[in-house]
Amino acid sequence: MSDFHTVSVSGIPDGAKILDVREDYEWVAGHAEGALHIPLDQLPARLEELDPDEDVYVICRTGGRSHRAAQWLVGMGYSALNVAGGMDQWVETGMPLVSDNGLKPVIL
Repeated sequence: MSDFHTVSVSGIPDGAKILDVREDYEWVAGHAEGALHIPLDQLPARLEELDPDEDVYVICRTGGRSHRAAQWLVGMGYSALNVAGGMDQWVETGMPLVSDNGLKPVIL
């Protein structure tokens, strides 16, 4: 696979495209506002939802799934960066969360 970069949560620029590859139940409980949700196992079938010329910051809970997704995306010719520490680091950094279930957002 091709090389790709890993960035910290604080290294994500304002307005960046964030791709959340966690499972549906994780997304519903809490996610970054404005992020695109494509679970890791659906990524190949939904690849057309991404612009290969736009940087995409890939995030999961701790960084494992996003690492695999970013590596695969770069191998497919996309500009993808792995977000180190994932949503756990997002919360620790004090970044805002939203939920889709009407409850206080949490990271599962």
